[in-house]
Amino acid sequence: MKIAVAMSGGVDSSVAALILKNEGHDVMGITMDLWGKDVQVPEGVLSINSAVKDAAEVARKLGIEHKVVDLSREFSDEVKRYFASEYARGRTPNPCVVCNRRIKFGHLWDAARKLGAGSISTGHYARITGEKGHPTLTEAVDKKRDQSYFLYDIPRNMLMNIVFPLGSLSKDKVRRMAFEEGLPAAFREDSQDICFVNTDDDYKGFLLRLGVKAFEPGDIVDISGKNIGRHNGIASYTVGQRQGLGVAAAEPLYVLKIDPENNRIIVGHRRSTMKSRIKIGGLNWLIDDTEISFPLELEARIRYRSSKAKAILREDRGGDKALLEFLNGQFAPTPGQSAVFYRGENVLGGGWIEEVID
Repeated sequence: MKIAVAMSGGVDSSVAALILKNEGHDVMGITMDLWGKDVQVPEGVLSINSAVKDAAEVARKLGIEHKVVDLSREFSDEVKRYFASEYARGRTPNPCVVCNRRIKFGHLWDAARKLGAGSISTGHYARITGEKGHPTLTEAVDKKRDQSYFLYDIPRNMLMNIVFPLGSLSKDKVRRMAFEEGLPAAFREDSQDICFVNTDDDYKGFLLRLGVKAFEPGDIVDISGKNIGRHNGIASYTVGQRQGLGVAAAEPLYVLKIDPENNRIIVGHRRSTMKSRIKIGGLNWLIDDTEISFPLELEARIRYRSSKAKAILREDRGGDKALLEFLNGQFAPTPGQSAVFYRGENVLGGGWIEEVID
């Protein structure tokens, strides 16, 4: 069975291809062109030419075939525009989650199958475990590198076709393997969180070029509604932010809520950021329906770098909505971000944070 490895030219995907080749698999490298021919790549962002060149060099060194797939239109329509629309709504987007579901394990997987692949592999730090026929998405062994949070939204029926060769390795081990093999990406820096913009200034320019009107000055108010300052556009802020508010106070102030309708930022003290109940939408489950019975006790993570916390998930109007109740208050749940559900190391599923209740 042929395995298509999504190769960006970086060290993780390069070593993923190396491992699979050394294990004796029929491996093909496949690189996404996310820019297209007529798009100016922002300075400091890895260009498609560089990615293709590096990935092709790794493929040549490993003796595997290499293909380039143009997904620039899909990436623009489904990831970039989502990114912009979320900021316009006063939410904080999570483009990696959307890209994984729609691009890497969506359109790229479709292209890989047309090229004869039966499985797809990436350089994500996560694992597929479980008995044959019952695959489970599981955290990586290296918890500092674990990326299972960003993978919760992939279709459940995809799990049997995914291979994560790095799930049991540390980053240091991956770099050593690349160095020992003489791969060109051995010392290349990791890619940034938002791969299609470089600096804060560029991300603002990116949003403005797409017509997002989220940088108009407005009021900063406290929880009583009192005007205490001015902001330079709601897209410059996120819930939980402390730095850069430009407001003097006896205690540090944090962004509590973004109000796009009134172009306001609501701020308050840290104790006001701690919330226990949030509404979740767009649920995606990676477990059998028979394992889903409300109320469901689990652990949840509300941002990539946060710790898992005990919670109870309650059904809310059925379908793909639910109410997540934490046993202890969590710092600044943020609309637009993801809440991911775990049992031990295994990912049960997750959804989008739609509303913070209290």
